[in-house]
This record gives sequence, C-alpha cells and structure tokens, in this order.
Amino acid sequence: MPKSLPYFRLLALLEGVSYILLLFIATPIKYLSDDPQYVKLLGMPHGLLFVAYIVFAIMISSAMKWNNKALFVVLIASIIPFGTFYIDKKFLAKKDA
Repeated sequence: MPKSLPYFRLLALLEGVSYILLLFIATPIKYLSDDPQYVKLLGMPHGLLFVAYIVFAIMISSAMKWNNKALFVVLIASIIPFGTFYIDKKFLAKKDA
C-alpha cells in the first residue's frame, strides 16, 4: 500500500463532491435562473481536482498493482457522476485498512 493512498482517497472524495455540485447544483442554476456565477465558482476547482485525480491515479497505479483494465476503470470513474465514490469503495477502502 502506498503512503499516498489516504491522500488519493481524499482527492477522489473532493473530486466527486465537486463534480456532483457542479452537475446537479451549479448547472441547473445556470440554465434555470440564468445565473452562471456558481458554474464559474465551482468550475476551476473541479477542473484542478479532476486533473490531479487523473495524474495521481496514474502515479499510484503501479504501487496499487492495478492492471490496465483496473486503471481504465479508475480513470473513467472520474467522468461518471458518483464514480469516484464507487472507486473508493471498490479499489481503495480495502487497501487502506
């Protein structure tokens, strides 16, 4: 287990929460109320968290002994709503204990 796994789990949680907020709160407000301020407010932090998640996943993949299929699933989960929560439960939680 890599020492950086708890940090990756936190990053996955933050990325997932920012994506959910952006998708289900900020975007509807933008289009229903014609108020793009929340998308602007959440967009940049989510983008940074998304990129950090991708880079971090690739960096720890060998230490986690993920094959290409597992790495692909971990990476794809970042673009699916609630995907990073699934990854935490399926791939990360059992390794952190």
